[in-house]
Amino acid sequence: MTTPSRKHAAPPSRATPAVDPLVAERERTALGWLHTAHFLTSAPQLEHLPALELPEIAFVGRSNAGKSTAINTLTQQTRLAFASKTPGRTQHINLFGVGKQKADDTVLADLPGYGYAAVPREAKLRWQRVMGNYLMTRENLRGVVLMCDPRHGLTELDEILLDVIRPRVEQGLKFLVLLTKADKLTRSEGAKVLSITRLQAGGGEVKLFSALKKQGVGEAAELLWRWAHPPGEAQAEAEPPVEPEDA
Repeated sequence: MTTPSRKHAAPPSRATPAVDPLVAERERTALGWLHTAHFLTSAPQLEHLPALELPEIAFVGRSNAGKSTAINTLTQQTRLAFASKTPGRTQHINLFGVGKQKADDTVLADLPGYGYAAVPREAKLRWQRVMGNYLMTRENLRGVVLMCDPRHGLTELDEILLDVIRPRVEQGLKFLVLLTKADKLTRSEGAKVLSITRLQAGGGEVKLFSALKKQGVGEAAELLWRWAHPPGEAQAEAEPPVEPEDA
């Protein structure tokens, strides 16, 4: 008598977290908004930048931290932000306009990378002055995104930058530490560096980000959308003016 074969139960699969439809819709809206980004102007010094009233979000970080790649990934464009083959060569502040129906409502500012060893000392000092002046005095600056390679963590130069913006953060400036190249970390390594960086950031947002795996892209885009469109301002723009009643 043939014994019926016993089917082995498949090992339990790891459940995929359910995606909140409202969160997914907000992320799609934010990514669609960022996809409208286009080049506005470039300036070697702060005084050459146009005075703008639109909210501005600055991207900063050490050379080789993946800043240009992150900007291109968030905007779903291949060469909006220029990634030089020689780190430290990009020496200008580049501005990009963002807004639907060809009506810009926000500006993205790509600041020069810093900390690359091969760059002459004079150039380093000039970039530090330009960035410091920009971060301390740019009136329409709404938020700062600091790119950081999580394998190295926040460096001394990153911490100096955070110290520079801290007075403005206390006045309401938003900032996000984006841990780029997160695909190079294991899950446990990612959780550890996320926890450590949150302590070092002192109140700012911290997110893991991978351009390769598209990790954290929607979250970061939605956060930038909220920075540029605070609920109070959006409501004020949506509501029609109240006309006075006839006496």
